[in-house]
Amino acid sequence: MAGFINWAKSPAARQYFFSTHFWGPVANWGLPLAALSDIVNRDEESISGVMSPTLAAYSMIFMRFAWRVQPRNYLLFACHATNATAQLVQEARFLNYWHFGGREKQHPIASKVDDVAEKGKQVAESVKA
Repeated sequence: MAGFINWAKSPAARQYFFSTHFWGPVANWGLPLAALSDIVNRDEESISGVMSPTLAAYSMIFMRFAWRVQPRNYLLFACHATNATAQLVQEARFLNYWHFGGREKQHPIASKVDDVAEKGKQVAESVKA
């Protein structure tokens, strides 16, 4: 702990804390914090099945960038690792809800009504044809 305090008082620490190497990732933390908040507060019906994997891929690309840049930007790496993980969790929630029976478990009657309505539309289309 004393080593960190001594470093925090040094000119190197001031140079780091007043650089984009620090403030860029700090500003970027809004994205993973919003994703983590959505995991807790957002209903599966409102998750975008396209945007979640897109954001996960974006974060994986920037994780590589944060690792490859010299000096390595561990704060940016952690930010994008958190976002990629949160987005993949969101995508798993989306897939479970829409494709693996989660919707039917949460809303058993409504899903049957939707199925009947869909069959009715198909019958109406076939009658028109």
